[in-house]
Amino acid sequence: MAVKIRLARRGRKKLAMFDVVVADARAPRDGKFVEKIGTYNPNTNPATIVLNEKQAIQWVLNGAQPTDTARAVLSSKGILYAKHLQVGVLKGALTQEQADAKFEAWKVEKAKQVEASNAKLAQSKAKSKASRLEAEAKVSSARAEVIAAKNKVADEAIVASVVEAINAADEEATGVEVDDVVAEAPAVEETPAVEEAPAAEEAAPAAEEAPAAEASEEAAAE
Repeated sequence: MAVKIRLARRGRKKLAMFDVVVADARAPRDGKFVEKIGTYNPNTNPATIVLNEKQAIQWVLNGAQPTDTARAVLSSKGILYAKHLQVGVLKGALTQEQADAKFEAWKVEKAKQVEASNAKLAQSKAKSKASRLEAEAKVSSARAEVIAAKNKVADEAIVASVVEAINAADEEATGVEVDDVVAEAPAVEETPAVEEAPAAEEAAPAAEEAPAAEASEEAAAE
């Protein structure tokens, strides 16, 4: 029986998950399978892959052919590299201990790469979030300025309407606009100061009349 390693779909719409299964090549994609050897979740970033490494390596050594997608999943977990090492062991090119040590070293290096990738992704997300917050702050500031300008215009319009209403009320009550009354009011004339005659000048004529009176009295006596 020809067997394949492939993905069997499960999960909700738009949130699909996949089981990594070993199944008959003639069976439908989501039909019966021989064994489930792992899961693949593409909804996370990076994708989450869980595999039974020993069983996966054994099936690959036994001749199970992975599909293209399943091959990428197995390769990301080092299954194909482990197969290569096991073939070397079978051929006597290296011992099982050497093969295991190389595979462990590969997994350590792979873990470092994944960690670095996750750190880079987190940094990128943080930078993107900061840029988004900055852009939102600018938009909020611009919106606040527009609202403040509109409120200022509205306040000026209200003040103008109140002044106009007051002028209209005054005009209706008096029949004359306040400005016209102010314009037509006559200017106040200053009263000139009264000049006072000097007392010495008024007394002078009286002094001059006294000798004439005395002369007439003397003429009458003679």
